[in-house]
Amino acid sequence: MTESLKTTYSICGMCTVRCPIKVETGHGRVRFIQGNPNFSSMKGVCPRGVAGKALVEDDERPQSPLIRVGERGSGHWKAVSWDEALDYIANKMKGVMDKYGARAVSLSDRGGPFRDMHRAFLRGLGTPNYCNHDASCARNVQHAALSLTGQGRKAVEYDLKNAKHVVLQSRNMFEAVNVQEVGDLVDAMDKGCRLTVIDIRANVSSTKANRFFMVRPGTDYALNLSVIHELLKEGIYDKDFASKHIQDLDALEQFVKPYTPDWAAKECGVSAESIRAFARELADAAPSVIWHPGWMTARYKDSFQVSRTAYIINALLGSYGAKGGLPFVNKPGDMGVRSLKKFMDLYPSPKDERVDGAGWRLPHIEKGPGLTHLLFKAMETEDPYPVKAYIAWRHDPLMGLPDPDRLQKRFNNLDLMVSVTFSWSDTAWHSDVVLPLSTYLERESIIAAKNALQPYFFLRQRAMEPRFDSKADWEIVSGLAKRLDLPELVFDSVEDVWAFQLKDTGYTIDDFKETGRILFADKPVYKAQEDIAFKTPSKKIEIISQKLEDAGIQSLKPYESPQQPPEGAFRLTFGRVATHTQGHTANNTALSELMPENVLWIHSGPAEALGIEDGATVNVANNGAQESIKARVTDCIHPEAVFMVHGFGHRLKVESRALGKGAADNRLMTGGLDNWDRAGGAVAMQEHFVTVTPA
Repeated sequence: MTESLKTTYSICGMCTVRCPIKVETGHGRVRFIQGNPNFSSMKGVCPRGVAGKALVEDDERPQSPLIRVGERGSGHWKAVSWDEALDYIANKMKGVMDKYGARAVSLSDRGGPFRDMHRAFLRGLGTPNYCNHDASCARNVQHAALSLTGQGRKAVEYDLKNAKHVVLQSRNMFEAVNVQEVGDLVDAMDKGCRLTVIDIRANVSSTKANRFFMVRPGTDYALNLSVIHELLKEGIYDKDFASKHIQDLDALEQFVKPYTPDWAAKECGVSAESIRAFARELADAAPSVIWHPGWMTARYKDSFQVSRTAYIINALLGSYGAKGGLPFVNKPGDMGVRSLKKFMDLYPSPKDERVDGAGWRLPHIEKGPGLTHLLFKAMETEDPYPVKAYIAWRHDPLMGLPDPDRLQKRFNNLDLMVSVTFSWSDTAWHSDVVLPLSTYLERESIIAAKNALQPYFFLRQRAMEPRFDSKADWEIVSGLAKRLDLPELVFDSVEDVWAFQLKDTGYTIDDFKETGRILFADKPVYKAQEDIAFKTPSKKIEIISQKLEDAGIQSLKPYESPQQPPEGAFRLTFGRVATHTQGHTANNTALSELMPENVLWIHSGPAEALGIEDGATVNVANNGAQESIKARVTDCIHPEAVFMVHGFGHRLKVESRALGKGAADNRLMTGGLDNWDRAGGAVAMQEHFVTVTPA
């Protein structure tokens, strides 16, 4: 008898990209996952997307609510009902709030489009202390954009499909995969778009490139300054755009005079002639140029300036607002559609200042997602006030931030630590309560809006019933809200949640059935460049940011040559692959088979001098910390650096497939929680040096 399959349009949850997908299920099991065919750029799914089936079928994930009964990290748990777990959390939170005030409660998550409800939960309690993972990801990019334009990084779209030249710097697009971006870039390259890649190693993106700069680690800012110098000196920038939309161009021109291609060649290790030719190629392709400002830029102490100069180069080339460049996105309201009703609007903004100092001690730092490392620091110092309750919502800071042993000691000062998760993690293991979140194939999420050239609402729907005793985000928030006197966030069904959001939009949930989204434009809508008005005091791109200057930070920071590795040491670098998402997929049955461990890239010259052969096990050490890993000896990495894929080196017995496989880069970053970019706010995780010796 032929099996009857059910089709569900939904949103992938295997990484933070959240691609639109089509899921086929039958007899309670996932049969097939593919890209949603109603999105033209979704020509497939990545390996992680396919492995969603394995995530559902994994018996090693948390299967019911758990309350710790031994010491933190001992692994002694009591399985309880949802009522008992939520009662326990609510009572603990009430105790914290009674003693320290609501501001002593905090939460961090992975950011993204589905966070409105649990942010509203915090606001309803009266605490400002929401953070997301961005301090270890894109905070530098966001603040670079704000410092120049008064708008965040998502105010523009990367119009890759129509680009004529794309520059990937701090963005390895063909490995840290956004499927739609890859599809659009491949289409553009088929039509003649040129690709330049800037990196310290020959990554997969570099193998697709027309031009590859293997730069000395930590010298990206030098290269960018030399390109700006060349564009201005040779007069090959967009003078019309600059005269209308760039303020303080004379200050920029004066600043970059010393930073010639000849100077940069000595710093970066690339030829001056290639820099000059590169600048000319960009000018020839303008304005359909995208110099990507970075995706994960928590790298160096000047990564903010790297992102900022990338945006400045885009401005000099007239890319802002241009087709094939950085056109401004449209919101549903621009198409005459009422916005989704926000849960956060149910409550006033908290009166207390953020504990991490964002927006007051650090007036140039955006308040929204704040800085997690400074939230965690306050758990220890109690400056400016104590933080005693913390919820890690689908977030594993013990894997994602440097120096996890130090961070764990900070968590020990908490009266309550809760992890909401669909897989085991170091953070969950050291929590007081573990709440099992249904996997993305087993849960619904709130409706979200996508601001884009073609804006739309989109929906994650449940493709199957949960295998275990887990719940969706809205169910968990609703359960806690019921116990903490927040009736506005208590919902009996997800249909009630969706109806709340769609009120006054003119749409119903039935409008999502055919495609999984509600699209508000038949084709991309480009705003005319003459209508551009940036959200700065001058309405222009401001090279000199008064907000930065008032905070004692130079808008145009003189270049400082990066520290050379000590004798016999290497700069530790890391990155992503298409096969895994940080640490939470290392134990996935499908993905662990494809890539069971990471390896250490090391240049063949130093490797030979150290007696290290390809495939041999080596010890990597820094300041008392040591990890073992297999060596990949290659000429495809800068001799000053070693590289490993992030997310390995797991030590939990409950993750049998990941246990003891490869090395954890963050364990080699001793002291790294205090090493961050003061201008952009992000942690500087590639400012550590390690020794490598044969095992």
